[in-house]
Amino acid sequence: MLTLPATVTIAEASAALRELARAVPGEKGAEVTLDASGLVRFDTSALAVLLELKRLAQAQGKRFALVHAPARLADLARLYGLTPLLTEIG
Repeated sequence: MLTLPATVTIAEASAALRELARAVPGEKGAEVTLDASGLVRFDTSALAVLLELKRLAQAQGKRFALVHAPARLADLARLYGLTPLLTEIG
């Protein structure tokens, strides 16, 4: 299981994505699961990171699941109409 850092704003998004993207190929099984329970500070850049990680997982033939997302992240995803793109959010 991969873990989002505590902060994913525009300032941290590129670094967070690079780190998480390197870990995606090493995920065993048919699913890449991303734990967002530690995410405290974020902006819409976090959604971009999630969508890119989902794309990377799918490119490897794997499902993508986001678990333990903060309610505010789920609200942001709903606001932008992205909830259907993320397997589990909230």
